[in-house]
Amino acid sequence: MSWSKAEIARRASAELKDGDIVNLGIGLPTEVANYVPDDVQVMFHSENGLLGMGPFPYEDELDPQIINAGKQTVTMVSGASTFDSSLSFAMIRGGHVDVAILGGLEVAANGDLANWMVPGKLVTGMGGAMDLANGARKTLVLQTHTSKDGESKLRTTLQLPATALGCVQRVITELGVFDCCGDHFVCQELASGVSREEVVAKTAAEVKFV
Repeated sequence: MSWSKAEIARRASAELKDGDIVNLGIGLPTEVANYVPDDVQVMFHSENGLLGMGPFPYEDELDPQIINAGKQTVTMVSGASTFDSSLSFAMIRGGHVDVAILGGLEVAANGDLANWMVPGKLVTGMGGAMDLANGARKTLVLQTHTSKDGESKLRTTLQLPATALGCVQRVITELGVFDCCGDHFVCQELASGVSREEVVAKTAAEVKFV
């Protein structure tokens, strides 16, 4: 057994604290917004210039001018504000985003992140990931533990082109919760039904357990 994508997103939501400014990357990270506890109030930031991003709209709420960085239509919560992208990135680079939750292709034990391209495949660009990974006070990565061909995505060093170096504090995969600790990972929590032996076998770096 292991965590589903919904369970990964739910576990990631437990990392958020009341009052946090949070940026959610494209893909699985966007699902985190669905699981924020009722007693935790956060403001979601989108790097295209929106603070106070709400859930995806129903048909009668659609406004094509209100979109997130992935060009999906979203809503705005009470107290939300909009601004140009230069101010948005000034917020990121100035350390005003508390948590960035990003997708990943690989994470190294020292916190290096690769999440923007696979050599030989068509890509649209890095987007805001480089700034978010470096500028947010905490960077959390959600990804599968291995690639489709079974290669580990938690490694001693990156094999893919880096997005940012030494930026990731914690990785959540279907197998559990892992902290980047320099030359090894520390497994803080195992997913239900997952053994230590399975984690070790699927991790291309040293793993220690609490």
